[in-house]
Order: sequence, then structure tokens, then C-alpha cells
Amino acid sequence: MIADGVENEEKWLAAGIAGLQQNAFYMHRALDSNNLRDALKYSAQMLSELRTSKLSPHKYYELYMRAFDELRKLEMFFKEEARRGCSIIDLYELVQHAGNILPRLYLLCTVGSVYIKSKEAPAKDVLKDLVEMCRGIQHPVRGLFLRSYLSQVSRDKLPDIGSEYEGDADTVVDAVEFVLQNFTEMNKLWVRMQHQGPAREKEKREKERSELRDLVGKNLHVLSQIEGVDLDMYKDTVLPRVLEQVVNCKDEIAQFYLMDCIIQVFPDEYHLQTLEILLGACPQLQPSVDIKTVLSRLMERLSNYAASSAEVLPEFLQVEAFSKLNNAIGKVIEAQVDMPIFGAVTLYSSLLTFTLHVHPDRLDYADQVLGACVKKLSSKGKLDDSKATKQIVALLSAPLEKYNDIVTALKLSNYPRVMEYLDLETNKIMATVIIQSIMKNNTHISTADKVEALFELMTGLIKDLDGAEEEVDEDDFKDEQNSVARLIQMLYNDDQEEMFQIICTVKKHIMTGGPRRLPFTVPPLVFSSLKLVRRLQGSQDQEENPFADESSTSPKKIFQLLNQTIEALLIVPAPELALRLYLQCAEAANDCDLEPVAYEFFTQAYILYEEEVSDSKAQVTALHLIIGTLQRMHVFGVENRDTLTHKATGYSAKLLKKPDQCRAVYSCAHLFWVDDQDNMKDGERVLICLKRALRIANAAQQMSNAARGNTGSVSLFVEILNKYLYFYEKGNPQITVAAIQSLIELITTEMQSDNSASDPAADAFLASTLRYLQFQKQKGRCNW
Repeated sequence: MIADGVENEEKWLAAGIAGLQQNAFYMHRALDSNNLRDALKYSAQMLSELRTSKLSPHKYYELYMRAFDELRKLEMFFKEEARRGCSIIDLYELVQHAGNILPRLYLLCTVGSVYIKSKEAPAKDVLKDLVEMCRGIQHPVRGLFLRSYLSQVSRDKLPDIGSEYEGDADTVVDAVEFVLQNFTEMNKLWVRMQHQGPAREKEKREKERSELRDLVGKNLHVLSQIEGVDLDMYKDTVLPRVLEQVVNCKDEIAQFYLMDCIIQVFPDEYHLQTLEILLGACPQLQPSVDIKTVLSRLMERLSNYAASSAEVLPEFLQVEAFSKLNNAIGKVIEAQVDMPIFGAVTLYSSLLTFTLHVHPDRLDYADQVLGACVKKLSSKGKLDDSKATKQIVALLSAPLEKYNDIVTALKLSNYPRVMEYLDLETNKIMATVIIQSIMKNNTHISTADKVEALFELMTGLIKDLDGAEEEVDEDDFKDEQNSVARLIQMLYNDDQEEMFQIICTVKKHIMTGGPRRLPFTVPPLVFSSLKLVRRLQGSQDQEENPFADESSTSPKKIFQLLNQTIEALLIVPAPELALRLYLQCAEAANDCDLEPVAYEFFTQAYILYEEEVSDSKAQVTALHLIIGTLQRMHVFGVENRDTLTHKATGYSAKLLKKPDQCRAVYSCAHLFWVDDQDNMKDGERVLICLKRALRIANAAQQMSNAARGNTGSVSLFVEILNKYLYFYEKGNPQITVAAIQSLIELITTEMQSDNSASDPAADAFLASTLRYLQFQKQKGRCNW
């Protein structure tokens, strides 16, 4: 049926166009022969095609535009007739003899345009006559297009200031009155469309009305272009009359569109000076009107106006714009009881944006807006409306974007109260936005109180809320926790006492994060604490001031805190990470000359290695970390160092794979020879480690021969050879030239053996080593 209707409409349109073109042809022929009566006759018949009621507005517009083009040509003819001496007054009377009212009024408007241009009568009289005459058409579509034509032909002939049609005093008032009257009648016709036809066609009628709305809105545009409409006239006449029509029409579509038109077409300074009048109409609109969009656009325009020049800001203070907008929004929300929470939050978000642009220095205004939002949200509880939560994110993001400083936002007492109404997922999003703002602007958060407030805002990222167990994408979770880790690294204060308080505050919050979060958040806290330890050590305040308060920050206190913090990783469990952190702390304690503390951290690392690290690869990595850290330690006495060294060498011999054993054992040789410490150079024990490594390498070859039929690679022997060379050059008397030459011969023999497996990497390693020996010999640095 819809297809049939469209097809019929196309036929009616084609028939209308054909009739119009036929009569237009005869009209042109009459115009060419200067036959006025025939021209009027055929033009009236041509315009009769516009009397149809069968076409939709869209199709009627096509027909109207063809008629409009022909009327422009007829108007040119009337101008020529007037120039040749034809009385325009007689012509004005003559066209009124047309049989049908619609063609008559189109012709009357066309001649009226020429009549005004001839200046044989005051423009205001002709315009008043025309706008009154058009009341004869009450069919909505036909009436709207007729009055649109009247507006089109008269817009350049209004008695405006500076216009050639300007007459006596108050002519601008007449021009305004004409446009307002035409606007009022057009709006009535437009609204009347909504109430014609069956209820089932409501959507169709609304669509048709949407297509025609610009015909009505053009009148407001014409009003805004009249030069004589100054602020006083706009305030006293134009705006009250327009708003009266908007409110009284009681039509949802018309009220929304016309309010938006008012905001868009008239100047910003007019809106600012008439804010009270404009806002006063908002609560009177129909409850179904999308008032949040209207007010949001108004505040957006005023915000842009304020941003355009600093000179206009005093105007906002003078008219108390914030107070008026705030009161108006409160009244609208109160009047529209059924307004969804999304709408209310949108209004407050727009008001906050306006406030931040116009009154950036008035944090109390911004806090007032947030407080009003909290009051509205408190009646709803937790939000489950995705649109509303997005608007709250926009609301909370506005201060961050304006001030580029979370510290300023933290001064708003209602800021965290708004965040309480976000669900877990949105809380995370907002927390991420806050962190990104801090990163982008390199914000300096330097007190424990600010850190406390910040972490309260970021609760969704730091711990699970209300025992929520949500399915979270692993990559997203890692990104979130990495951002928290970066934030922890940015917290800093030059005052050491305050920095310690910051660290304690961070620890309090991250310890509640649960086993999934701790591996991400504990390391940055540990390293931030170690930075403070080194600052304390550098300042040496504790040594220089014998009267220092026992409660003041000291490396010992920090190490105690670190011990408790790292222990938390054991519940994850994350033994490898905990072991690394213990070794880092041990090294820091070494720099502070705190032997008992360093020994305790090493003890904890050894316990983790023995009891928790079971994977063979993890054991190898952990053991090399232990050996490397222990080699750098200078704080230990002989007994403690021997104990730790003995343990490390014992672990080396117990690794699963022979090559791993070999490498760990020859690495232990470094524990007995430290360059810058004469009391830690035991050449004999170095040689013992290297010989043990050779025995293990030899055993590895034998096992390979038994299992695979070849002795495998000689790479372990080449690695050991390089260790011999290293300690020889460091002056170890136990490493002799004869031992090195013997090892070279052993490697060469093994490589030439039939059982040896080909290994290009080992061959290249040996060749490089031999070239180095040759180079050293040429320089006279060795005796072989």
C-alpha cells in the first residue's frame, strides 16, 4: 500500500507539473505580446495547481519551486509594466479579481513586491495588507508555502534603518510587526498539521512537519537580520512576542525547534542581556520537550562567547549569568518530574562547562554545580543508565580539561561524592582519565593528604569494589595497573618526612588491591622508597644531627616498611619478583652500611629460592641475580659473607642441568675476587671454582657422548677459558700461563676429535678469544 501511495503521488506530481508548465507556456506567450489580461489569466490557472491536497510536503515543494521560478518572471514583467506607465495601484486591484483565493494571493504578493518597490505607497501599509490577506488560506501546507513566498519576496523590502524603504519614525517597529505576525500565523498552521488525520499516521505527520520546519524558522532569521532591532527592541518586543507564541502553542516539536532557533539566530550578547526572560520560558514548555539539549546549546554559545574575548567577561558578572542559569536548571528539573537522570546530568555537565569557561577562578561555583548533581543522583542510587554514566564522566572530566591539574579538582569537595555514583567499570574509566591527565600535564602531587584524596577517587583501579568479581580482559587489566604503577612513580616531595608519609599512604591503599594487582603496584612503591633511602643517605642527616627525633624518617624505618610490603607478594604468589625486590633492598642497605638489614634481605631471598622457586629456568635466573648482587656487597663482615657465599656456591652445584651448573659455578668465582676490595681477593678459591667448572663441563661432555654419541659443543670450555683470562689479567697469582695454554690445547684437541659436534658459534667464540690473545701478546701484555 505504501508503494501504491508513492506511485500515485508521483503521478499527481507529474500531472501538476504538466498543468503548470502548460499554463506557464501560455503565460509567457501573453507576456511576450504584452497581453496583461491573458498573462494574469494563465498565471492564475498555473497557480491553481498549487491548490492540490494530494501531495506530501516534499513533493509539494517541488511543485512550488517550479511555480516560484515562473512568478519571478511575472514579477519582472510587472516591473516593466510599471516602468512603461501602467498604474501599479490598478494592477494591485486587478489581480484581486482572480477566481480562486490561492492564485489570487500569490499574484497579490507578487504585485505587492513591485508596489513596495515603486514607493507609491508606504511599505508598511502594503505589507500589513498582504499579511492580513494571507489569512484567507488556512490549509496548513498551502498556507505555509504561501506565507513563505510572502516572506521571500518582502525580505529585501522591509522598512528597516538605512533601507531605501525607510519611511517616517517607528518604521522598524512596522517591519518587526510584519515579520512577527507572519511568523505567528505560520507557526499556527505548522502546529495544526499535528492534529489533522488519523492517530495511526502520527509518525508520518511528524516527519512531514520536520520537513517544513525551516519555513517557520526563516522568519526568526529575517528578524535577526533587521538592522533596527537593537537590544532594547529585542528585549521589549521581539523576544517576549516570540516566546509567547512558543509557550502558547503547547506543541512539543514546535517548542523544541523554535527555542533552538532563537538560540542559534540571535546574537550572543542579546542572549546574555535577556537571559532571565529566555530562561523563564523553559519551565513552561511541555514536559516532553528535550529541554536539556536547548539549554546545553544556549550554555555552549555563551561559553564560546565568553572565550571569544576577555572584554565580555564583566558582562557575565553584571547580569549574574551563573546564578540565573543555575536557578533555571533547578526549576526545569523540578518541573519535569519524569526527566531521566541522563537529562539532569547533561544539564549539570553543560552548566559546569559554562562555569569553568566564564568563571574559572570561582571554584565555589563549580563545587556548587557538582553538589546539585550529587543531590539529584542521591535520589537514584547507583546508576545503571549507560548514557547517564557517560555524562557523569564528561562532568568529572570538565575540570581536568580546564585546569589541566587534578590538584585543583581535588579542592572540589563534591568531586569525589559524584564519583561514588559510578559503577565499577565507569569508575575505572574515570580513574584512568584522571591518571592520563596527571601524566599529560606532569602534575605535581606532593602531599600525603592529596595522595589520599587521589587514591580515594581511583578506588576502582586499586581494589575490587563491594566484592565484585568481574570478568576483565587481561590486556585491559594490565594497562590499568601499569598506569597506576606510573602514577606511583610520579608522587614526589623534596621534604623527606612528607615523602615518607606519601609512601605510607600509597602502601595503605595498594595493600588492599588483592593478589592480582600487587605484582604491578608493589615494585613501583619499592623503588620509590629506595629513592628516598638514597636521598636520606646522601643528606646524612641522621649522622650530622645527634639530636634527631627517633620518630623522624630514617633508612631503617623505610627498610622495615619495605620488608612488610614485599612479604605481601608471597600471597600472590610471586616468589621470583619478591626475590628480585629483596636483592634490590639488600643493595640499598649495603649503600647505607646497614649490615644486619642487608643480611636479613639476603636471608629472605635465599629462603624464597629454596622454598618457592622450583622451575629450573627460574632457578638459574634467580641464582645469577643472587651472585651478581652479592658480588657488589661490601658491607658484610667475613663471617656473614662466607655464609652467603657458601650458600650461593652450594646452590650452583645443585642446579638440574650440567651446563647451568657449570656457568653458575664459574660465576661464583667472582665472589672471591672483587677489584676494589683488597680483603676480598682469594685467588686460591677462584681457581677452585674454575677447576670445578671444568670438571662439570667435562662431565657434561661425557653425558652427551653417552646419550647422543658425540661430546657436544666445546662452548663451555671456551667460556671457562675466558674466565681464566679475566682473572689472569686482574692479577690473580693462582692463574698461570701454563694453565691457560693447557686449557687451549684441551679445547683444540676436543674440537679435532671425531666425536665432537659441529658448533659454528663456539668456533667463532674461540677464534675471537685467540685473536684477543694474539693482540695482547703483540702489545707485550702477556707471556705466552
